[in-house]
Amino acid sequence: MKSSMKGGNKERLGVIRLMLAAIKQIEVDERIELDNDRITTVLDKMAKQRRESIAQFDSAGRDDLTAVEQAELEIILEYLPEALSDAEINDLVEQSITATGAASIKDMGKLMGMLKPQLQGRADMGKVSQLIKARLSA
Repeated sequence: MKSSMKGGNKERLGVIRLMLAAIKQIEVDERIELDNDRITTVLDKMAKQRRESIAQFDSAGRDDLTAVEQAELEIILEYLPEALSDAEINDLVEQSITATGAASIKDMGKLMGMLKPQLQGRADMGKVSQLIKARLSA
């Protein structure tokens, strides 16, 4: 935050302040100090909100707002763990299916429960969900 202030990067400073405010809000509401896993969850939620906004702005033809949300998303992603590749995600899904013995779409809850801690902040959980549905339907 200090480097953004000194560098005069107002957009970056604004996004960093939004992230800190979201973290602080949870800490105050729940009267706890967040650990790294919980902070990752908060930032992942913020990234998801930006992705949804980008999709809505694109469909409405609002390129100006899409650009703002995309810039915010890129800054938020800098503070999340490195994203997993599609191959790595597929491997984790296959391992989870083997470990749980999942055979139908009814077992999706077990799979998501097992995968979420491993993938939180490192993969778009919506895409993971679609991948699991496609795999279990086949």
